[in-house]
Amino acid sequence: MTTEGAGAELVEVVDESGAVVEVVTRAAMRARNLRHRSTFVVVVTTAGEVVAHRRADDKDVWPGRWDLGFGGVVGVGEAWRTAAVRELAEEAGVAVAEDALVPLVEGVYTDGDVAEVARVFTAVHDGPFTCPDGEVAELALVPWESLDTWAASHDLCPDTAAMLVPALMAAPGRPR
Repeated sequence: MTTEGAGAELVEVVDESGAVVEVVTRAAMRARNLRHRSTFVVVVTTAGEVVAHRRADDKDVWPGRWDLGFGGVVGVGEAWRTAAVRELAEEAGVAVAEDALVPLVEGVYTDGDVAEVARVFTAVHDGPFTCPDGEVAELALVPWESLDTWAASHDLCPDTAAMLVPALMAAPGRPR
């Protein structure tokens, strides 16, 4: 979808508990930095590698930064897991069943660019990763054992650095 087309999408504005307070266009949500629902999927291969990706340079938020979760904005009325499966297919080109998603962390993240209530899942998949929608510029397979070192040496999306990396580091063993 083009950036112009994405700006016309409708988005639920939510309070910190995730309750819907308003529906606006994505463009309005971004322009006013309104809190919305986001979901992400951290993909781990059966070899224990996290599938990291660098965001395309034309993304509306944090272009060119590295991310550990494939995902994005949850649609109006869309269930969290449904959105996670959709986003994973759009961004990574892989399909998983909703019941294959394992909850990792949920919370509120806010900075000068983004205000979100997020739910993050993990999934195991070995690809191939085709990145069909053009939102991903490149991929990297990061061995679980070196994830903290890798994350510290890359320009990460701030919500990934604040939420995903700590949750992954606190996970008992690597997600399976």
